[in-house]
Amino acid sequence: MIKTENLTKKFNSHLAVDRLTLNIGEGEVFGFLGPNGAGKTTTIRMLTCLIAPTAGKAQILQYEVGRDDQMIRRNVGVLTETPGLYDRLSAWQNLLIFARLYEVENPERQVEKYLNMLGLWERRHDPAGTFSKGMKQKLAIARALLHEPRVLFLDEPTSGLDPEAAKLVRDFIAELRGKGRTIFICTHNLDEADRLCDRIAVFKTRLRVVDTPAGLRRQLYGRKVVFHLAQTADSFIDTLRHIPLVKEIQAIDNKLVVALDEPEKHNPDLIRRLVQAGADIQFVGELRHSLEDIYLQLIRDEA
Repeated sequence: MIKTENLTKKFNSHLAVDRLTLNIGEGEVFGFLGPNGAGKTTTIRMLTCLIAPTAGKAQILQYEVGRDDQMIRRNVGVLTETPGLYDRLSAWQNLLIFARLYEVENPERQVEKYLNMLGLWERRHDPAGTFSKGMKQKLAIARALLHEPRVLFLDEPTSGLDPEAAKLVRDFIAELRGKGRTIFICTHNLDEADRLCDRIAVFKTRLRVVDTPAGLRRQLYGRKVVFHLAQTADSFIDTLRHIPLVKEIQAIDNKLVVALDEPEKHNPDLIRRLVQAGADIQFVGELRHSLEDIYLQLIRDEA
């Protein structure tokens, strides 16, 4: 659905995007993470044919950037970080203008559909300038979806929203995810990316890494299981230390932290050994690093 090969953008002597190569599949929610000034918005602008690349190739659906720009614009939806609305016009009028520009069949019905879907129907006649930031964001999302695009680009979709409005937007993105749309999200909200995205790219002018959230955790930290015991854990280190599948073991108070691959497969054997050695196991969990930990580690390693 979205393919890039060595996609590059320079502004005079400044290199904003350096040889970006991606392959994003149909129905995938793809997170694009990076610090301010990393080139994320520039990438979206190239992929949506708002600016031309300096070098490289990009393809959206079956259309090529730079050759089929008009068809790409017709088939993608875009939510910019600061979506411009006609503040003096009503929500209904804002959407109707764009529905007609996209030559949507039965534009009035389509506008009604998305105003209802995003909870704005009761305010449809109010000027957009009277809306809260969250309501404006929802109206902008509705505008991006009016023509039922198969590919959706979202640049900081919950930036500056209060928790309730941000949750509404996240829930709506999750709903779209189940309808087969390919969604490309730029965000600084790492918890949001962790929950919504199938794969995540960390990007700073050039691509650093691409993987699933779980895959990134394995790459950086491996997998660690925590055995919570009723007694001090020190005396049980030797019970597990010499088992070949155990990569690392550490006792912290009444917890044994064990690094190993495939915990689902090997945990039962470790539990049996600990019980035979006299351990009273209260519960077992997996040590889970946040996506924030992973992101900061990658950015530090790059620096």
